[in-house]
Amino acid sequence: MKNYILMYLLWLVMAIFIQACASLGVQKPLVYNVQVGSFSNVENAGQLVDSLNQKGLDAFLFKEDNMYKVRFGNYKNFDHAKTQAQIYKEQGLIGEFFVLSPQKYAHKNDTKYKKSKNIRDDIVESAHQYLGVPYKWGGTSESGFDCSGLTHSVYRLNGISLPRSSYEQYNEGDSISKSKLKKGDLVFFITNRGKRVNHVGIYIGNDEFIHAPSKGKVVSKARLDSTYWTKAYKGARSYF
Repeated sequence: MKNYILMYLLWLVMAIFIQACASLGVQKPLVYNVQVGSFSNVENAGQLVDSLNQKGLDAFLFKEDNMYKVRFGNYKNFDHAKTQAQIYKEQGLIGEFFVLSPQKYAHKNDTKYKKSKNIRDDIVESAHQYLGVPYKWGGTSESGFDCSGLTHSVYRLNGISLPRSSYEQYNEGDSISKSKLKKGDLVFFITNRGKRVNHVGIYIGNDEFIHAPSKGKVVSKARLDSTYWTKAYKGARSYF
């Protein structure tokens, strides 16, 4: 009898805990990246990104202060990132490196902060850094910088881990109506006459979003209320 009571109490505690987590929402884990290069020429940065990706290091680039910087990794703590980077260096896969800590974003795990605009402004600012970057040099795969590579990279720069593909990102976030969109939310589209999401962008306010359109083009802004994107629109997701 005592065992049944104990099991019931344990089940009750777990149920309360799960309900509390659900009501608060689950924040994506903060991640650590390793930076291995900084270039004034985007093609040089892109070549390093492609090389690292071919070696399985999951690299990406971003533009900051007119420089193209290359990072890789998705580590849960500083020690893991440093240890793994040191191994890669000893293997000759990378040269000098340093670990980027997401500590300046740690307060974003706070429930109150999730509802503030600061994290959203950070994401929008990061997205703007990619404007003009050629599609080819996104560094998420050999095929180039696709749309979900942009969202994946921008969120990683802000210490938040997202799934890799647009379809997975669409299924991961919390659904929000178009009228409730806020800066930093992701907007999803179907552009190939199919039934499955195949394109994503970062909403920046005023019915605009930033996205990586297609090969031969550069990261740019687009109007969410334009005829084409209105027709292709599938929905929006929030991760905060």
